[in-house]
Amino acid sequence: MLFLMGPRQVGKTTTAKQTGLKFAEHHYLDWDNQNDRQVILGGPNAIATHLELDRMRAEPPLCIFDELHKYGKWKLFLKGLFDSHADDLRMLVTGSARLDVFKVGGDSLMGRYFAYRLHPLSVAELAGSAADDGLIDSRPKPITNDRFAALVKYGGFPEPFLKEDRRFWNRWRRTRKQQLFREDLRDLTRIQELGQVEVLAELIRQRAGQLVSAASLARDVKSSQDSIRRWIETLESLYYCFAVRPWYRNVARSLRKEPKYYLWDWSLLDDPGARHENMVASALLKAVHHWTDCGLGDFALHYLRDKQKREVDFIVVRDGEPWFLAEVKSSAKAGLSPHLEYFRQATGAAKAFQVAMDLPFLAQDCFRITRPMVVPARTFLAQLV
Repeated sequence: MLFLMGPRQVGKTTTAKQTGLKFAEHHYLDWDNQNDRQVILGGPNAIATHLELDRMRAEPPLCIFDELHKYGKWKLFLKGLFDSHADDLRMLVTGSARLDVFKVGGDSLMGRYFAYRLHPLSVAELAGSAADDGLIDSRPKPITNDRFAALVKYGGFPEPFLKEDRRFWNRWRRTRKQQLFREDLRDLTRIQELGQVEVLAELIRQRAGQLVSAASLARDVKSSQDSIRRWIETLESLYYCFAVRPWYRNVARSLRKEPKYYLWDWSLLDDPGARHENMVASALLKAVHHWTDCGLGDFALHYLRDKQKREVDFIVVRDGEPWFLAEVKSSAKAGLSPHLEYFRQATGAAKAFQVAMDLPFLAQDCFRITRPMVVPARTFLAQLV
């Protein structure tokens, strides 16, 4: 089985249906559809009858289960279906909540599925990235200035990005917020304090890219630190935000606890600098998730900061070893940060980039540079995923 996870309205259903067209036969069952739900509730035997799995075929059909995580016994259902019909059926399961988090009932599905995470659109995807070694594209392709500006302003979710309409974006944002805080939180969790969680989400939005402690959030939300940590974990599982934690190996007097949080939808950030940093963070997270999901290694995204307040926004770690650093600046006029070379030597990272959002695209390979360098965001991001 393949689990396709990602935030609401990022394109999971569209991607799943397009994948289905590559099969000689495919079926689509949506938990939110009453008729489809009745078939799913009938169990594996009802699925086998519905799909006529007792009929000989040249190749197994694909069955797409959409939003199946809303079914309380989804794990038990999938385990039974897989164990009975693994040779007769291919299964693609989508969900707007992390299927590896909402593990409700049944035995483990370990060894029965691969998980992939679908992210918002990125510069590399829009440019048509084609990585030479599966990691980076050494011959990056440009996107137009208009598309780059639209990606910064409206975010990477397909509908608002493609429409480029402020009024549509306002309506889309309100609808998505209501779905997250009134539907998903209510239906998928046992959290009762929905109002406080919404306040917490707003505080995370206001402090995106900043060091955040559970103690300070607890004071502002008027709740316990344990509740704050649990609610943040839920917001992460629902793809509202993600945490970037400090990297402290080989870094003297480094910070070890406080994470920084970023939003999956960077268009929600008002400050241009915070939005630029969040956009790069999202592109890097998309890359490390893709590389890891595709089996290219174990990749992770962290930040660097020590008690002398030297800081670099991001460090990408490959198989436990620092690979490259990235500092984000809205303008190239800021000058090269000396912290890049300091932390490059301290961590042993091979590359260090200062990513400038205002520089024009250059058809060059940033990853061939062996010393800290200011590089165009349009070029650097086009080399990722």
